[in-house]
Amino acid sequence: MLVQFSTAAGVLAVLTVVPGPDMAVVTKRAVASGPQDGLRTVGGITAGLLVWGVLTVAGLAAVLAASAAAYTVVKLAGAAYLVFLGVQALLRSLRGRSETPAAAVARPRGNPWRTGLVSNVLNPKIAVFYTGLLPTLAPAGLAPHTGMALLVLVHALLTSVWLGGYVLLLSRARAFFERPAVRRGMDRVTGVVLIGFGLKVAATRP
Repeated sequence: MLVQFSTAAGVLAVLTVVPGPDMAVVTKRAVASGPQDGLRTVGGITAGLLVWGVLTVAGLAAVLAASAAAYTVVKLAGAAYLVFLGVQALLRSLRGRSETPAAAVARPRGNPWRTGLVSNVLNPKIAVFYTGLLPTLAPAGLAPHTGMALLVLVHALLTSVWLGGYVLLLSRARAFFERPAVRRGMDRVTGVVLIGFGLKVAATRP
């Protein structure tokens, strides 16, 4: 069982560090508002994983994964939210050209924890991932629900540590990122990346 658990944790670790929408959302918030808001965003993302974990163990996520209509609704809502965040970042980069330095570094609106939570709750790929992959990774020596719940907690912990460390790394170079030209460039990059992920999510199939 220990070997199975170690293998599962390794798979989850690899999937966690692959850049995706979560990292783009965290980058946007951490660069624009600083490490505290970045960590709050990570907290929201982690909470979103736990929400999906509860739904998975309860069996509701399997319904979503099996229903094309339900998947499409959540998929399009999540894609629209990512595109909204991307457009918001691009517009902020354009406004920064004519703003004073103090105005250019103003914090974006919205609760960072809620931003992280919503971006993850509206990601149906997590439902497919949890219902399709977790059962195959769950240690055979545990009851299926117990094994999946344990792996959800491991995934949430890995995500929190990885993204939290990433935020702290960004904070070490905050003086660099607070330069107006650099901030505008980062807003443009993260904006394009978020829009790209939104379009990719919209185009995915169950």
